[in-house]
Amino acid sequence: MMKSRKIRGGLVVILFLFVGLAQNFAQTVVQGVVTDMVNQQPLQYVSVVFKGGRGTVTDSLGRYTLRSSGKIATILVTHVGYKVVAKPITIGITQTIDIALETDPKTFNNVTVTTNKRAKYRNKSNPAVELIRRVIDNKSINRTERYDFVQYEQYEKLEVSLSNLNDKIVNSKLLKNYAFLFENRDTIKVAGKSLLPVYLEETISNKFFRKKPEKTKTVVIAEKRVNFGEYIDNAGVSNYLNRLIMDVDIYDNDIPLFTYQFLSPIADLAPTFYMYYIRDTTTDENGQKLIKLYFTPRNTNDLLFRGNMWITLDGNYSVQKINMFLSKNVNLNFVRELQVDLDFEKSEDKRYHLSRSHIMADAGVTKSSGNGFFGERTVSFKNFKINIPLQDSVYEGQALVKLDKAAVQSENFWQTGRHDSLTLAEEKVYNNIDSLEKMPSFRRTMAFFTFLLAGYTSFGAFDLGPAAAFYGFNPVEGFKLRLGGRTTPKLSKRIYFEGYGAYGFKDEQWKYFLSTTYSLNNKSIYQYPLNFIRASYQFDTKIPGQDLQFVSEDNFLLSFKRGQNDKWLYNTNIKLEYIREFGNHLTSTIGFRNWKQKPAGSIVYTKSENGADVNINQLTTSEFSGELRWAPNEKFYQGKVYRIPIVNKYPIFTLRFIAGVKGILKSEYNYQNISGRVEKRAFLSQLGYSDLVLEGGYIFGKLPYPLMTIHRANQTYAYQLNSYNLMNFQEFVSDRFIAFNIDHYFNGLFFNRVPLLKKLKLREVVSIKLLYGGVREENKPSSDPSLIRYPVFQGATTTFTLEKKPYIEGSVGITNIFKLIRVDMVKRFSYLENPYVATWGIRARFKFDF
Repeated sequence: MMKSRKIRGGLVVILFLFVGLAQNFAQTVVQGVVTDMVNQQPLQYVSVVFKGGRGTVTDSLGRYTLRSSGKIATILVTHVGYKVVAKPITIGITQTIDIALETDPKTFNNVTVTTNKRAKYRNKSNPAVELIRRVIDNKSINRTERYDFVQYEQYEKLEVSLSNLNDKIVNSKLLKNYAFLFENRDTIKVAGKSLLPVYLEETISNKFFRKKPEKTKTVVIAEKRVNFGEYIDNAGVSNYLNRLIMDVDIYDNDIPLFTYQFLSPIADLAPTFYMYYIRDTTTDENGQKLIKLYFTPRNTNDLLFRGNMWITLDGNYSVQKINMFLSKNVNLNFVRELQVDLDFEKSEDKRYHLSRSHIMADAGVTKSSGNGFFGERTVSFKNFKINIPLQDSVYEGQALVKLDKAAVQSENFWQTGRHDSLTLAEEKVYNNIDSLEKMPSFRRTMAFFTFLLAGYTSFGAFDLGPAAAFYGFNPVEGFKLRLGGRTTPKLSKRIYFEGYGAYGFKDEQWKYFLSTTYSLNNKSIYQYPLNFIRASYQFDTKIPGQDLQFVSEDNFLLSFKRGQNDKWLYNTNIKLEYIREFGNHLTSTIGFRNWKQKPAGSIVYTKSENGADVNINQLTTSEFSGELRWAPNEKFYQGKVYRIPIVNKYPIFTLRFIAGVKGILKSEYNYQNISGRVEKRAFLSQLGYSDLVLEGGYIFGKLPYPLMTIHRANQTYAYQLNSYNLMNFQEFVSDRFIAFNIDHYFNGLFFNRVPLLKKLKLREVVSIKLLYGGVREENKPSSDPSLIRYPVFQGATTTFTLEKKPYIEGSVGITNIFKLIRVDMVKRFSYLENPYVATWGIRARFKFDF
């Protein structure tokens, strides 16, 4: 009995010792939100500390988290202008303590007398600037790219919500069928806003980086997003939203957001554009001493941020935390507010890496209205490991790999895999949008808007359109009516048909087009990746040298042209082509075309035979062609007819070869045509960006001018980026040429500094187009009368070569007029002696941009 009591007594002692040790080693976690007691708004930069110990500050949403293994049982909450709050806590557990701060009347009793004169800000002998220069000098050692190997798991969440919907809309009888959507509004996430989630996507991926040889690889293990159905390119929507709100790397010189480049507050040139002020010194929860640095733009209209950053005083000058906002008067459309919060945590080598990125954007048609859109992107990282070599096989293959099961992961996987749990409103959005997409009324509405915007209306297995081409007019055909359409994947995922019929009331001729396409990958021929064979037959009119982008040649608005619009062809085209897209957007096209062209309008094909002039009624050629197009990291939105590119920093390369073969289907000429094109958007930080195009070509063989390169001209009143806007149709031809175009957008660099203009948020644009070419002696009609002569109108030659000098035109313009319109004054600088040319003109185009 005595022995048993001794054993029980020993166990009790051991138990008490264990509990005591557990209390000593158990971590105390305190988290919560700090708000203003009166208006319940979250308070940022509030100091929350363990009494006598370490602490932190609240983020932009008023949130804080404290961790400690000590025995401090009280936290202190302090903020300028508010009463100090002390709160008891329980040691050794995780607890949530929300705190409402009360204003301190004593802080308003002191009166400070100052002068209206503000001290001039200088970089010289400024300790804040000296500090930021040290941060800039140490960027290379604080980036993750400094490590030989890096791996981590990344979770991304992108969400778009309708913000502050009007109650009249919510309660409208017309929308009563959609009441289940409006019931899912979130009034808690952001104080003062009612958010209705309408888009949500999530991605979990493993990231791998190797320094030598450099390779970055992403393996997507799970992805999930809402699906709006067939009327919307869901992948394109995802591409566009991810382009608007991209990942933010504070150590880059420029931060891409909303299709623009914002200058980072720690960019190499940041001290030239920002002002810095030291606000405070503090200590984080790990005992690291920090300096709180405030930054603000010198010019509030520039694409810059304002906010606070915390910098470590450990010799590395790392950014430990940063909260940034849009500059107040920034020249940006539709965006009312933008907020970027970045949190960093210490790695095993005592340096800091990004642990969480949170971006919020509030947008609307006007900046004064309350309703609009609210976008949010959250990226978090865990299992961050450095300098652990992996097998080479991990880095091999494509830079982006998606597991086959990524899109079909179970709900249980998502529940455990997410780094942060979804809110109740976010959890419902997937099912709500799925239910919405199945509603007949929603489908009818989407069909109407598709017809309005894209010009096609769907009848299940058949699309009717495009509507903009139903009616047009020109000098050759007069009034022209056209009706056409195409089949959809609902009829067949393998075989597609497209066609139209048109009738000109002046020339009294029918025009027509018919194509048959066979999909080799059993996927839609309108979606990436393309892999199909197409055969087509077409008889229609065309202007030689007119090249259009994103619009049909029969578009009604393009019927209005300047000058002599009388150069036309009747074309008969028989085509066979094979198109395939490979990884990283490498596209190959192999084709054959039999082309018969008959002159129309003022064009007459005349040549000499045996000393006499002979009119050529028809010109026939058969061509084999091959094309390679490489657009690395290309993103786009797939419309009904065209792909709308989402421009990025990567170049696009195109190489094309055409061989005309005499004798095939009555083809009359042998020739070889090789051409290339490189296009790129170059971002120049605060100087704006330039769209650059370099192209050239060379034609081997003897051939008449209609088969040469007829340079792209524009006689409409719309400004066309890829054409020469003051060149007449068929004005210049070449068998060899080189061309360079540049459009530079200053994004308000100058207007932002003019008091009256900066409020209008206008932006400047300049362009220059250079073209130089020529025709070899063997291809000149003046040297060989058997070749077709250049056209003549009223005794004057209207087609020329470019041997004398380059063709040059330039323009200066204003964009962002009413947020949608670009207007250019275009000037032509060479070949002014040519007949019927315009030396200058005003051109306009629609340009939607942020």
